[in-house]
Parts: sequence; C-alpha cells; structure tokens
Amino acid sequence: MSEHQVDVAIVGAGPAGLYAATYCGFRGLSVVVLDSLTEPGGQITALYPEKEIHDVAGFPAVTGRELVRQCMEQASAHEPTFLLGHVAEGFTRHDDGTFTLTTDQDAVIDARAVIIAVGLGRFTPRRLPGTEAYEGRGLDYLVHDLDTMRDEDLLVVGGGDSAVDWALTFEPIARSVTLIHRRDAFRAHEGPLARLMESSVEVLTSTEVAEVHGEDGIEAVEVVDNRTDERRVLKITRILAALGFHANLGPVADWPINLEGRQLPVNRRMETDVPGVFAAGDITIYDGKLKLVSVSFGEAVVAANHVAAYLDPSVRAFPGYSNA
Repeated sequence: MSEHQVDVAIVGAGPAGLYAATYCGFRGLSVVVLDSLTEPGGQITALYPEKEIHDVAGFPAVTGRELVRQCMEQASAHEPTFLLGHVAEGFTRHDDGTFTLTTDQDAVIDARAVIIAVGLGRFTPRRLPGTEAYEGRGLDYLVHDLDTMRDEDLLVVGGGDSAVDWALTFEPIARSVTLIHRRDAFRAHEGPLARLMESSVEVLTSTEVAEVHGEDGIEAVEVVDNRTDERRVLKITRILAALGFHANLGPVADWPINLEGRQLPVNRRMETDVPGVFAAGDITIYDGKLKLVSVSFGEAVVAANHVAAYLDPSVRAFPGYSNA
C-alpha cells in the first residue's frame, strides 16, 4: 500500500489533467496525478499518438506524442506524484471537507480538493464486423508507429476526423491509400476534408467492407456499394479501422457526484455540485461546451486557480502573469 497526502488529487493524466497539475504547481499546491493507463496522455496516447494535431495555439502541427511529452515536461517541473496504471475506485468526502481516494493498486490519496479530468473515461475501439481473424495480422485500430504502414496498400475505414486525418497522414508513407465510408457525407472538419479530396487518396463513399481475403495476412478486400450492391475487390495489405470507440467512466460513474449521462455539469469556476470537487476536459458539460483539446487547457487553468482560492479564501483566483 502507498499513502499520499496532498493538496490536490487530479484524476486523469491527459492534456487537461497535466495542465491542471502545471497550474496547481504555479500556485504552490502539492499534487498527485493518477490514471488507469500506464502512460500519460489519455486518449491522445491511447488512440492517436502519431497523428498531427492542428488546433493547439502556438503549434501549426504537433503530434499527439510530442504534445504529451511537452505537457509532461511542463507539469513535472513542479514535482507532482504520478500514479500511472492506477484505476481510481473509492471516493470519500469527509465531514471536514477533505477527500480520500483509493485505487485498484492499493494506493490511498488524502487530498483537500479533487480535479476530475478523465476525459471520456476508459475506452475501447469499435470493431470492424467480420474481421476479427485479421486483428494482429494486418488489421489495426491504433497506430503507435507510422512506419508500420510504409509501402503498404492501406485501406482506411471511417468517416470522421480520425479517418480523414489518418488517410492524409499515410498518403506520403503508404504505397497507396484508399478511404471508404458507409455514408455519402463525412463528419470530418471542412479543411482536412478538402485536402483529402485534392490528394491522391482514393475515396469511396456509401461503401462498406464485405469480405477480407488472405491466408497469413491481408491480401485483398472486397467492398460493396450499399446503394447498388455492386462489389469490387481492392488490392489491400493493411486495414486501419477508425470507427470511434466505446467509452466507460468506470468507478467514477458511481461516485456521489451529479452526472448528466457520462458528463459532469460544472459552473464557470469548473466546480461540480460537490464542494471541493472540480473538473476539466471532455468530462465536463456546460452551456456552449466544445470538446477540443485547446478548450480543455483553458478549463484546466480555470479549475486549478479556483481550487487555489477554494483552499485558501485569502488568495485570489487570478494567478498573475507567468512572465512577471
């Protein structure tokens, strides 16, 4: 058993949690950051570490891995304690307003305040039906090394931002890239979608995977137009299925904190309905909420600074300027 006594327990080591740790450090608060994943970065690390992110201020483009590395470097300057590979399970608010959190690894964290930044919780990719036999043999849901697709004939399946971004990412790496989507319209942002249509990627809409062929690996994929039932066989050696994921908040969903669906309603100070419990990132909901990594950074700043004022009412929430 490991025991920790800190000012703030931050649940979640994604971008919001890491930046909250940075700002708590600015305010002189001791911090424990815990996450069920064995690496920091949350959804970015688990789902798209090598994909470029284009909506973080100051970075025209930055890979998920590099963004997480810099967030970790920034947060680590204030020497928080990281408990990675720990699932937050128990949650107790004591009569004096302090908290005790316990984990599945028998860690006990006593804290004066809590910031919940678990994003969408634990997640598993949505599977591509009928292709289970090819998982680990050419079918991928996550990419941790871009070189795995070098000189491959790649089929990307999906119609959201991830599918479009992956197709563009692998266009200069793979021998060929084909993107299929079961609908006739994409859900992706307009800019990347326009670049996709101008690229060498073959785009097939209203098209689905009918059958995968190959003995030791993938050799071809039969696709079907769901409007006409016309079938076509593509020369494919790798499939990347970008179909989204199933999310599960895990034990956090059972904590005595008000939830709306899988999200925590917060006020403009990022406070939940439980005094001393704040939230930031995709887990939060409020009028005008946007689920963007750039927004989560701002929410983390708001949460951390209002935690400082909550713990010591004699100080202002406004932290001053870091360049002063």
